[in-house]
Amino acid sequence: MIDFSNYEIWFITGSQHLYGPETLKQVDKDSQAIVDGLNLDAKLPIKIVFKPVLKSAEEITNALRDADASPNCIGIITWMHTFSPAKMWINGLSKLSKPFCHLHTQFNRDIPWADIDMDFMNLNQSAHGGREFGFICSRLRKRRKVITGHWQNPGVHAKLNTWMRAAAAWHDSKSMKIARIGDNMRQVAVTEGDKVEAQMKFGYEVNGYGVGDVTKFIDAITDKQVEGLCDEYASQYTLQKGLEKGGDKRQSLCDAAKIELGLRAFLEDGGFHGYTDTFENLHGMKQLPGIASQRLMADGYGFGAEGDWKHAALVRTMKVMAHGLAGGTSFMEDYTYHFSPDCPSVLGSHMLEICPSIADAKPTVEVHPLGIGGKEDPARLVFNSATGPAINATVVAMGNRFRMVVN
Repeated sequence: MIDFSNYEIWFITGSQHLYGPETLKQVDKDSQAIVDGLNLDAKLPIKIVFKPVLKSAEEITNALRDADASPNCIGIITWMHTFSPAKMWINGLSKLSKPFCHLHTQFNRDIPWADIDMDFMNLNQSAHGGREFGFICSRLRKRRKVITGHWQNPGVHAKLNTWMRAAAAWHDSKSMKIARIGDNMRQVAVTEGDKVEAQMKFGYEVNGYGVGDVTKFIDAITDKQVEGLCDEYASQYTLQKGLEKGGDKRQSLCDAAKIELGLRAFLEDGGFHGYTDTFENLHGMKQLPGIASQRLMADGYGFGAEGDWKHAALVRTMKVMAHGLAGGTSFMEDYTYHFSPDCPSVLGSHMLEICPSIADAKPTVEVHPLGIGGKEDPARLVFNSATGPAINATVVAMGNRFRMVVN
């Protein structure tokens, strides 16, 4: 579901013809060394690709146009080794649509006080060139990430790591597809929104599907497939008593497995990255999708309950940004406050769909009654969550704008 292996970040160095061929060869050599060093030592999630030094407005415009057109390039890092007159960057930057990071660094960490000369200063002008470049970016009102510090500094590596993950999520959002299974929960306001505006602003598309579009995939699942998934459940989780083969609750587990297989097939067939459902629009399903939604989230799908497609997209985005990191991300609803002066908290919960990526130990598969939705008792994964700091975030539609709420 989430794969960074084909993604690239292009490393673009600015200069000018004024310095002559020998200096420009050294600029290329140093830029390549930085790229090699970052790829080798910085533990970055996405590979950086070296590009030859840019020395004119035409070269800059062509390079940034190529970056925008490349399906694998998800963003660029710019660096001014020397002074690069910023009027040369206006046309290219004006057209650039992909994320970019201004790495305000220099090749050498220290000034060689004992033997510094004008040749050294002529080559190493990041303090000079970076300010010129920063000015034109601000003048053009270009949104970008600025990271300042030596390229071998672990703090710089950490900031590059974070920016790359945001760039990967931006890239994913531009082709994201969210399926709305049924509609929003009746009478609820905050789950609504403008899907056209969301696609214009964020790139992802949202389309609605009837529950019958999903149940036809569920109905096509064979008993052999169901038993295979139940065996997988038994190997990955602890089964509640009665869910083993021949147990009095085994059929509930089989029904849940069939729903997961059918829902997964529907999502794969449509090329979807996330989905929503609501307990009021699940006619034809024996259970609410509990373990199905939990395991799909664990695989990287976005999910939003009660038709909240904005949150399904946000969960997917969070999954992309967190790919390969310790910890987890999950759909959640705020329920109850804990107003202790020592540690004010919010208790998050939902009736079924909490991602096991936040579990602190092996989950248990359990079947219990659910007093909402009018369905049979659903199977779900039960676990304790890991403790530690967390971030709550959501996106709401305010009519003329979107607002992100973060706690």
